Amino acid sequence: MERRVVITGMGIYSCLGKNLEEVRQSLYDGKSGIIFDPARKALGFRSGLTACLEVPNLKGILSRNQRVYMPEQAHYAYVATVEALQNARLEQDYIDTHEIGLLYGNDSSADAVMKSIDTMREKKDTTMIGAGGIFQSMNSTVSMNLACIFKLKGINLTISGACASGSHAIGLGSLLIRSGLQDCIVCGGAQEVNPFSIGSFDGINAFSVREDAPAEASRPFDRDRDGLVPGGGAATVIIESYESAVQRGAPVLAEICGYGFSSNGDHISVPNVDGPSRSLQMAIREAGIDIRDIGYVNAHATSTPVGDSNEAKAIAHVFGGCRPEVTSTKSQTGHEMWMAGASEIIYSLLMMKNDFIAPNINFENPDEASAKLNIPAKRVSKHFDTFLSNSFGFGGTNSTLIVKNYEL
Repeated sequence: MERRVVITGMGIYSCLGKNLEEVRQSLYDGKSGIIFDPARKALGFRSGLTACLEVPNLKGILSRNQRVYMPEQAHYAYVATVEALQNARLEQDYIDTHEIGLLYGNDSSADAVMKSIDTMREKKDTTMIGAGGIFQSMNSTVSMNLACIFKLKGINLTISGACASGSHAIGLGSLLIRSGLQDCIVCGGAQEVNPFSIGSFDGINAFSVREDAPAEASRPFDRDRDGLVPGGGAATVIIESYESAVQRGAPVLAEICGYGFSSNGDHISVPNVDGPSRSLQMAIREAGIDIRDIGYVNAHATSTPVGDSNEAKAIAHVFGGCRPEVTSTKSQTGHEMWMAGASEIIYSLLMMKNDFIAPNINFENPDEASAKLNIPAKRVSKHFDTFLSNSFGFGGTNSTLIVKNYEL
C-alpha cells in the first residue's frame, strides 16, 4: 500500500514577515510587501518595484566558514528551515541518526555570479574569487548549504523548474515518501531579491510600472494589470510518512493528497490553457477526492495579461459549475518565483488553519476570463479542509498540489 504523506512543520521568511506568525497576520490584514526601490532606477530598470526584504544577519549564529559559502537566498532558506524543523520537533539528535532528505527549489544564483565576474575583471586574478564564489554561484547552492549545515543524510537534490520549482520539490518529495524510498524530507524553495537576479525580466517589460502606488502594483486577475512585481525569500515544509510522524510524536498539520504535473509543450514564455488544465486534472485524480471538496484555490496568477487569463480559463474549465474562492497571494507578495510554489502552500495552510481566505488585493475590475471565477477582493471568513495550489513556470512546466487538513 502507498504510504500517506503528511506535513509536520513549516517555516518562512518573506516580505510579509520573518516567521509564521508575522506572515499569518499580514495575510489576514491584506498587507502588501511591495515597495519602490530608487536604486533599481539608477541601474537602468524600467520598473523600480520590488518586494521589501532584508537579508538576515547570521553572524554569531553560523560560523564564518559556513557563511562564506552562502549567497543571499541561502540565508533566507536557513532561517525558514530552522523554523520548520522547530515546528516539526525535529531535533538534531534525531537528524543525526536518521536519513532525512532534502529537495529544494532554486533556479538561479545571479548575484554571486556577478560578483565573481566583477572580481575577475577588476583583479585579473581568478584566485581572488575564493572558494565561496564556487559554491555561492551554483544553482544547487541552497541544497548543498542546507544539507551540510543541518547534516542531512537522505536525498540531496535541487529542483530547477522555474517558477514551479518549490511546488515540484514538495510534489516529488511526496512521491519518494509514498513509494517508501524516504521517510522524511525537508522541502522548499528560495529566491534571491537583488536586482541582478531579475534585470533580464525587466528588460522584456515583464514588470509593472505602477511606481506611484507600489502596494497597488501587483494586480492578479484584474483587468488593468500591467505586469508582475518581483519578490522572494524562502519557504520550507517538512514532509514525512504518516508512520514516521506518529512514531516520533510529531505534530501533523495536514496531508498532501494530490500532485499533478504537465508540460505545455508550446511557447517558452507564453502559457496556454491545456497544460495547466491537465496538471489540475491529474492532481484531482491522484487525490481521489470530489472536486466539490476543494474549498480554496491558490492560483499561480502573477499579474501578467496572458498568464492570468489562461489560468482563469483553465480553472473555470476544470471546476465547471463549482466555484470555490480563488485568489493569488502574489497580490500581496509579488512573484516569489523559485520560492512561490512552497510559500503558497504555507500561505494556504495558514489560512486553512485559521479559517480565513486572504483577499486578492487590488482586484477591482474582472476581465472576461476572471469574471468566471469567484475571486474575493476582501478577506473571507471561511472554514475549509482542502485546498489546491497551482505553480507554473517558463518552458511550460506546471505543478499542482492538493492539501487537506489532517484526519485519522
